[in-house]
Amino acid sequence: MKNTSLFIAILFLLLFSLLQTVQVSSFTQRNQEFEKSASSRTLEQEHEHAHEVHCSRERSRAAWKIIEEYLMPFLEQEHYEMSSKCRLHPDNDLFRDQEQHKIHLDINEWQCGYCKKSFRAEKFLDQHFDNRHYNLLNVSGSKCLADLCGALHCDVVMNTKSSKTKCNPAAAARNRHLCEGLADSCFPINQGPSARRLNELFLHQFCHAHTCSRKHKHFPRGGKKQLSVFYLAISILTLMLLPIFYLIVYLHQREMRTGTQDLRRISKVGQKTKPS
Repeated sequence: MKNTSLFIAILFLLLFSLLQTVQVSSFTQRNQEFEKSASSRTLEQEHEHAHEVHCSRERSRAAWKIIEEYLMPFLEQEHYEMSSKCRLHPDNDLFRDQEQHKIHLDINEWQCGYCKKSFRAEKFLDQHFDNRHYNLLNVSGSKCLADLCGALHCDVVMNTKSSKTKCNPAAAARNRHLCEGLADSCFPINQGPSARRLNELFLHQFCHAHTCSRKHKHFPRGGKKQLSVFYLAISILTLMLLPIFYLIVYLHQREMRTGTQDLRRISKVGQKTKPS
């Protein structure tokens, strides 16, 4: 009887231990599934946030480089300040703050200005911004600069358009209309001589090339690099001609002094030979 009771007790303990093991295993599995589900939701949320903004960072960057190189030097010359209502204004670039927080340390080293994390290439830093710092984008106040690429000839700068591509007259007319609208809104001709000159320059620099005739080249007024080369050439030419100019002046003055002395000498000789 005692053996039977002992056997039943041991069997009961084994069943209880087995039940506990099953419960722990079930709990652990549910916990893992919950964590996996939570992790999956987090990744999905980050993915959704990263693609909430339907604006090309690469094309926005190309548009800003065009503005900076082919427009800003002329605004500086005219001491003209664009209105924040102008779509070309830096404040209307969705990615401007993030782009300013890029630190290019070396050829293959980029650093995030927000969290100081380093990357081997700019594209990886762009992905980092999309995944980790998307909350810093001013989605409500800023606009997509890439939307102006048609007017600013981004495809030419990015080399994404083949020279063999057939011109679309409707697209050219649409881009020209957008370009002329930018000229009128950013540089109203009724706001003074500077605005009027910049309006004409913008039309000539960006808008006239929107045609299928191919008579007008892109950015005919040049940009920052061309202006720098021009001023450098002028400076070198000035430095070369300046010594020649001073040499000519010196020789001329010396000749004048020599001529004056000769006249005085002739005058004195004439006075000595005059009869008394």
